[in-house]
Amino acid sequence: MVNWANFISQCFNGLVLGALLALIASGLTIIYGTLGVLNLAHGAMFMLGGYAGWLAYTYTDSFIAAMVVGSLFVMLAGVVTERLIIRHFYARPPEDQLLVTFGLGIVFVELVRFFFGSLSRTTPPPAMFQGITNLGFMVYPTYRLAALGIVAIALLVLYFVLYKTRLGMIVRAGIEDSVMVDSLGIDVYKVFMLVFGIGAMAAGFAGIVNAPVVSIAPDVGEAILVQTFVVVVIGGVGSFPGAIIGGLIAGEIISITSMFNPAYSYVMLFVAMTLVLVLRPHGLLGTAGRE
Repeated sequence: MVNWANFISQCFNGLVLGALLALIASGLTIIYGTLGVLNLAHGAMFMLGGYAGWLAYTYTDSFIAAMVVGSLFVMLAGVVTERLIIRHFYARPPEDQLLVTFGLGIVFVELVRFFFGSLSRTTPPPAMFQGITNLGFMVYPTYRLAALGIVAIALLVLYFVLYKTRLGMIVRAGIEDSVMVDSLGIDVYKVFMLVFGIGAMAAGFAGIVNAPVVSIAPDVGEAILVQTFVVVVIGGVGSFPGAIIGGLIAGEIISITSMFNPAYSYVMLFVAMTLVLVLRPHGLLGTAGRE
């Protein structure tokens, strides 16, 4: 039964999901915007973050340690992947890039399945964020509120890196014109390696934060990958603010539609994406220069 309490609760759920999607999409959009690589292994990076965080928590009983270790592990995995494999495909046709990243995603999933099995794993939330919080107009799980704050801080840190540091300046310049960056004597391959690592870390961190909300399994990244691509399309490729806006829109669409009929949540998400493509082919905050 639909009532105001359920509606408000679903809006909060959509806000949390949207923030997570925004964080994942921000990593994907800077990778594609800077490197020109459509990374189909990005969902697997999300999954790797969840498992790395779960493993770190198992040995330390510290959620902070899980976030730090898991994020650094996924960043390292992204850097190694870019240096050993992705780097050789920058000059290759886009379909080759799609195939190799799709294959990498499968390899990551099967490696996790081999070592940890197919059963889902659960990471408990920190003790201080367990239970529910009375907001006055409703009660809501405390950890979901905390997750919203954690993701918001992560997005602010990523914003600072992109807009307030020299690396961020180079990344944003590379999104606009990588040839110009190369002509200025900047080692673009080192920048590309760092960008791929940061993008992977954003997805991995989101996987860790999401682990206490939804159990992790080897194939958990598949659905997230589809949603993330829709977010990037809605917000605009290469646009960090677009990734945030697109993520919040997508999260609310999925959550509110699920309240009426969960089977149509993806349908409405793709309807919204289609409308954006018809009205603004480059996304809400994308530009014609980003292709």
